[in-house]
Parts: sequence; structure tokens; C-alpha cells
Amino acid sequence: MPNQHTTRKMLDLAARLAWRAAGDVEPNPMVGAVIVKGGRVIGMGHHRRFGGLHAEREALADCARRGEDPRGATVYCTLEPCVHHGKQPPCCDALIGAGVERVVYARPDPAGVSGGGQQLLCDAGIEAELSDASVLATRLSDPFVHRVTTGLPWVIAKWAQTIDGRIATRTGESQWISGEGSRKRVHRLRARVDAILTGLGTVMADDPMLTARGVRRVRKKARRIVIDRDFDITDDRALLSTAKDTPTSIACHKDLLTSGIVADRRAALEAMGVQFIGVPEHLSESGRLRLDMLLEAIATQHDVTNLLVEAGPGLLGSLFEADLVCEAVVYVAPTLLGDAEAMAAATGRVTERLSEGRRFDLCRVKRVGDDVELTYRRRGEPAS
Repeated sequence: MPNQHTTRKMLDLAARLAWRAAGDVEPNPMVGAVIVKGGRVIGMGHHRRFGGLHAEREALADCARRGEDPRGATVYCTLEPCVHHGKQPPCCDALIGAGVERVVYARPDPAGVSGGGQQLLCDAGIEAELSDASVLATRLSDPFVHRVTTGLPWVIAKWAQTIDGRIATRTGESQWISGEGSRKRVHRLRARVDAILTGLGTVMADDPMLTARGVRRVRKKARRIVIDRDFDITDDRALLSTAKDTPTSIACHKDLLTSGIVADRRAALEAMGVQFIGVPEHLSESGRLRLDMLLEAIATQHDVTNLLVEAGPGLLGSLFEADLVCEAVVYVAPTLLGDAEAMAAATGRVTERLSEGRRFDLCRVKRVGDDVELTYRRRGEPAS
């Protein structure tokens, strides 16, 4: 029986394989698999693209290419093998047919249509075990599990700040707080998410493109979504001038989708290539759209799993207040402003005690030039 160290090592390897397909497989989960026999790795695979072979079948095919027989082997995979016929046949059938002896997986499949693989494998005489030995393998599936269980996308808030937590000067100057290396990493992040959300204030102040530039491969051309309740965006914004080339949506008050008063403005925006997401207003906060309903609409209408938020302190504060931020990627630059009027990363919350703050787990620290990249995940996620 493999020990805990071996289990963690193999599941870590499976997770690193799976991560290679970030941005290529969504809305499917990233999944990796490693097949071990006699203490040797005889096959490896990962789900490479949406609609393609699943990780377990890729790993079995790798065994065949190597001339290895998987009969009696142990399979380590990041997600419970599926049981349903979708774009690909069930992975459980392939594992049963290959005669493997044992399957170790890091996360149960939360999807009702595809879950239940453990029981099917056990019924076929294959030992199937859930293991939490690898945090990397377990947390890999967080975005997929979050969307399946909540109906909402995995929200990644990104910002760059000074040492004292300021994202811009009191006059709004923010270009550039972070260094070139950090900005390159942001473009790489944009190249693998499904959509990018921002607010009208950021669009009018910074006129961003919100596209992935200077990266080797754009895995996803992310949909750009602007929260603009009343169609106040001006025609000279870069997002509108490129809307026919890059998917662009405006999230507005739902009544504007049918209102005759703004029919001409709506038609003009449509002619530029803009699509619309109608959202009701928050009853207790006049003038603010329901952010939870907006995220649900983004997930269902545009099949979004990973949503990157690049916005100002108002929108970020509202998302944190509503507990809708799943992950935060923060770039801390070696600069200190020391100005009480400089802009904080998030505003709008009233917190009199430390216990009222939102708590996050620090998952990763990476030095990027003179900056530090910090990755946090919300405390209380299923795999914490």
C-alpha cells in the first residue's frame, strides 16, 4: 500500500499536469492523472481541451505508447472519475476495462450527472479512495466545484498596491504602481480567464483595453463586461471601439433592455458590437445593481467559470461586502505613499472590529522583480 508521501507526490504531479490546460478546458474542470505500477510511473495524462479526451483516458493512452500494461496499477487523479456519457465516454469504464487495481482521487465530482464514480469502481472490484494528501490537487478543482455548487463564477479580484495598501494617488494616478514583470503576469492571467469585469468609473478614468497582450498564446479571448447601469459610457472608450473584435457586454438595469427612452442609445451600442446583461437593482441600495444576480447571469449566459475583476475600490468593496470574491491576486510594489487621501484597494464597508473583516488564506507568494505577488483564497471554501 503506497504511503502518504507517495500519494501526495503522485497527486501533486497529477495537479501540475492538469494546470497545463488552464484556460483550454473550461467549463470542464482541469484534471490530471498518473498511473503507477511497481513503483514506476507508467502513464501520465491530463484533460487538454474542452471536448477532448479526459485525463484518465489520456494516461491509459500514454501507457499504450510506452508499451506498459496498466493491469494491476494504481491511478492517481485530481477528480473522481466520471460515469456519464458526454463529449467523451465514461472514464470509469476505461479504468475498469484496463484492469487497474486501485484509484486514488483528490476531490469528489460535485456534478450530479457525472458523479458517483467511486461506487461504480468499487462495484467492479477496484479499490477507490478519496485522499486529501495533496492540497494542490484538492484546490485545483475549486473553480469548477464552486460554479457547480453555487451557480456563480469563480471571482478573482486583481489589483496592484503600494506597501501601505494604496492603488492610486489622491488624484487617481495609478500607472504604473507595479513593475513590468507584474504587468506581464496580469496579461497571462487575462489570457486564460473566461471574462473580465470592471466598472464604469474605471473605464472612464483609465480607458483600459482589458485584453491579453504580449503573451505567447491567448487561450481564451475573455469577454469584457462593464457595469454601466444607465448607458453612461461614452463612444470614445477603447472597449467600444474594439467591441466587434473582442466580446464586450454592458451590465445595465434590466428595464433598459426594453425601454423606449433609450432605444436609440441601445441600438447605437449594439451597432458597435456590444451585448447586454440586464440586472435588477438592489432594493436596499438605490442605483446599485444586484451583483449576485449579475454573476449568475454571467455564468449562465456566457458559460463563464473564471471571472477576473479589474476595477476600482467601489466595485471591489461591494464584491467583498457581498462575499462574492473567491480569490485575490495582489501585486505589492516597493513604494509607500503615506497619504491618507490616496485610494485604498476596496472601500464602502463599515468595519468597527477586526472580527468583521473578510478573512482569506494566503496560498502563494512569488517575487516578481521588485514586486511581490500574493495569492489569497477565501477562507471557508470547500477545500480549505
